[in-house]
Amino acid sequence: MDERLKKQLDFALEIDKEKNILRQTHLSGHGRNENDAEHAWHMAIMAYLLREYSNEPVDITRVMLMCLIHDVVEIDAGDTYAYDEEGKKTQKAREEAAKERIYSLLPEDQKEELAAIFDEFEESKTPESKFAHAMDNLQPLMLNNSNDGGDWREHGVSAKQVYGRQSRTKEGSEKLYEVTDQIIKKHREKGNLK
Repeated sequence: MDERLKKQLDFALEIDKEKNILRQTHLSGHGRNENDAEHAWHMAIMAYLLREYSNEPVDITRVMLMCLIHDVVEIDAGDTYAYDEEGKKTQKAREEAAKERIYSLLPEDQKEELAAIFDEFEESKTPESKFAHAMDNLQPLMLNNSNDGGDWREHGVSAKQVYGRQSRTKEGSEKLYEVTDQIIKKHREKGNLK
């Protein structure tokens, strides 16, 4: 086997570990926690389906790839819960170290390409990255809505915290932000959000 193919297959096997990274969000209709791979897959499908609601035209293939790789770094860095202020203090450093190790498994050209797409997502300045962030925010919100706010109640999350996170949704899609606003208001009224 040539070296390039070996590196590509090694990376493909390495990212399978994303299935072992459990998130705080529970799957709809199931009692178990969602894993990072399920989250990424769900985001990518949602991006494809909902692309017409992006504030700006986007390269949907790039958005979907961004969705699929944005949490690969959590194989090493671990998942940082969206409302874990203490964990967020070290998140960037942990994820940068993970990015270097994991993407270095690839041939140099693909390492540079995927690391650049990861960085683009993190910087959230392009239409594609803004729309990918909208998916990253909307997807767990939908799951929380499907379990009647159970994950928010379990962690004592406030409406203010959820609105803070959802501000990025508005940057990617005003229309989808309207949906998130309705969901948040509903759960505030029900007492699922402080």
